[in-house]
Amino acid sequence: MKFAADGMLGKLTRWLRILGYDVKYSSKIEDQELIVLSTKEKRILLTRDLQLYRQATAKGIDSFYFEAEATDERLAQLGKRYSLNLRIVMKKSRCPICNVKVKPISKEQAALKVEPNTLKNYDEFWKCPKCGKIYWQGAHWKGIRKTLKKTRIAGRI
Repeated sequence: MKFAADGMLGKLTRWLRILGYDVKYSSKIEDQELIVLSTKEKRILLTRDLQLYRQATAKGIDSFYFEAEATDERLAQLGKRYSLNLRIVMKKSRCPICNVKVKPISKEQAALKVEPNTLKNYDEFWKCPKCGKIYWQGAHWKGIRKTLKKTRIAGRI
């Protein structure tokens, strides 16, 4: 399942990419470009723009319009509508910045890019092949898991 998101959905885009979903996003892309992209690449169009949603659905594009303000509510709505897996599986995760699948790297490889304390406390690391950013399941993952659990409950997924 692939998505195209409008410029108002940057935070949602990052969450979906971490969850492993392919999401094309740019805060600078025009509505008509999103419609063309969604059609050409068979992507579900995600938007907060009611006019864009109406244009897309009139052209037969599978689209989803968000009324919810909170990202966890948006994730719940989307998860329910498309039966999304709202659990992080690192084998499928994508770089939240580049949208490229992250690859596992050794602790030794990560040592060149992360703080010594991080290296001391964590054993698993992933790297984006495009931007080179290194990821690990640090202390912030407690909050990520809590948000996803709340989202699954809200969406009854």
